[in-house]
Amino acid sequence: MTGITKTFRLWLAAFVVVFVTIFATSATTSSTERRIAHLESIVRCPACEGLSVAQSNATSSIAVRHEIERRVKAGDSDTSILTSLQDRYGSAILLTPSSRGLGAVLWIVPIAALALGLLILRRVVRSS
Repeated sequence: MTGITKTFRLWLAAFVVVFVTIFATSATTSSTERRIAHLESIVRCPACEGLSVAQSNATSSIAVRHEIERRVKAGDSDTSILTSLQDRYGSAILLTPSSRGLGAVLWIVPIAALALGLLILRRVVRSS
């Protein structure tokens, strides 16, 4: 094996290692950033009316954003983070209602009303 071939293989191996490292790091960073952005979009600003912490620049929103980022990077689950925020600020901290308890009613009632409306409309159209 000539010196040029050895050098080429060494550079090729170094390139592959660097490329794989960059790709793996960027995929993890991208996933973490998306997760943080998602959580910030579903958490209500504690001091604002109808804005998420992602949309607000209020001091309380900034504090919540830092808390979310810190906990995501610490490896906490989304459920753990949201439960912690709900314990601190109440269930109104979430922009979307829970799918359990009273929150389930908030999801079911509009769907049931729509289904009932379609059923009534169908009967009216058939009887005409």
